[in-house]
Amino acid sequence: MNSTPHISAPRISPSAKSVGSCATYVFAVCRSDHPASPSGAHGHAGGGPLRLLTVGSLCAVVQDVPATEFSETALRERLGDAAELERCARAHHGVVTATTADGPAVPMPLATLYLGDERARAAIEENQESFRLALDRITGRAEWAVKVYLTQSATTARSVAPDIRQTPGSGAGPRPVSGRAYLDRLRSRQNLREQHRESAVAAAERVDRAVRELAVATVPRRPHGPEVTGKDRTQIMNMAYLIAEDRNEELAATIGRLRASPDFDGIEIDVTGPWAPYSFTDGGDLAGHS
Repeated sequence: MNSTPHISAPRISPSAKSVGSCATYVFAVCRSDHPASPSGAHGHAGGGPLRLLTVGSLCAVVQDVPATEFSETALRERLGDAAELERCARAHHGVVTATTADGPAVPMPLATLYLGDERARAAIEENQESFRLALDRITGRAEWAVKVYLTQSATTARSVAPDIRQTPGSGAGPRPVSGRAYLDRLRSRQNLREQHRESAVAAAERVDRAVRELAVATVPRRPHGPEVTGKDRTQIMNMAYLIAEDRNEELAATIGRLRASPDFDGIEIDVTGPWAPYSFTDGGDLAGHS
């Protein structure tokens, strides 16, 4: 799921803790005039067909799922397994993506479940004004993820981190460096690293300023560590932007100009989208508890 936007942690409603024959799984909330149930998506394996649950002027994209497989205990066990978590997240994201392709929709967190339609309807009714405001905010807009990295090739690594243990002499082999030279090289290497990072931070700030001019809202995220980015890339910036759909070409042109700038040598800008607006609708808080 590295190419998809952030999906909130599983939310297991108290309404779904009791075990019946079926539970109602809620993927997204949209306006009642949304065209139809999302086509090309099937939801979770073992569940029923996707359908729309009308709640006044809103509707929810839902699926009947086996309550025994989606109980609190069963879900905690299943989602504790990385492969199963990925399968569930992909199924959830597939329905959300198909829904937003037909019109604005508020994505709900992974594993938003209720014991039947009435519990789901009550939770949505309780927060219907917040859902309407969120839908107004995202209509005609989409989420874009922009990340900035400081990269380091093998050649750069050698120039930044020379061999500080020894230096060639005039004889047949290398001779040890003096203690002072050793410390000088350590300081030089540290200074170069700091300079590279400061340049990357400045580049990231420049990217953020440029994209903010196109966006109506932004959400910062914690940069990923080397376990995600790889040891040869340091993530300096990780941001989500809500941008009007008619400004997509402006975004592409802006990023293209920045990438072509000589100031961005050794700096990588990664842009992905458009995505469903996960970062700008907070469906977890909107759903509440019932």
